[in-house]
Amino acid sequence: MLLKQKQAISKCSAWLMPLIHKLDRMYPMTNEQFRKIALSFPNAVESAHQGHPDFRVGGKIFATLGTPSENRGMVKLTSEQQVAWVKSNRIGFLPCNGAWGRQGCTYVDLAIANPSLVRSALQLAFEHVSSATSKKAKSDGVRSRTRQPKKQP
Repeated sequence: MLLKQKQAISKCSAWLMPLIHKLDRMYPMTNEQFRKIALSFPNAVESAHQGHPDFRVGGKIFATLGTPSENRGMVKLTSEQQVAWVKSNRIGFLPCNGAWGRQGCTYVDLAIANPSLVRSALQLAFEHVSSATSKKAKSDGVRSRTRQPKKQP
């Protein structure tokens, strides 16, 4: 019985997944949806940076919204993640210009990007930045314990 149920689900997935991806393209992501997803991560907060909204964890930006145009977001990936992401998801994802782009910052065109892929990109960006901030906090704690007092003259 269980095998038949698994086979039925597998057959259903075979025709359902392409339909879901097609619907995602028909109904592009809005700025509000991007914001809602970004703020759904633990300890994520919205702030502002150079006149547009940004999303932070541990005081560090993992995503922005509305730059350089209204229907665009940015996710902060690692350089390696960016290369793989842009190569496999060409529609709607583009490296940012200059040094920011070389460091992994990636534009997301909300009008054409697949919403489920945008969600995944936001998740990657959040994990990348939150792990970097937790590593820095740990190393700062180690430094403060091993710091020698200054010698007084």
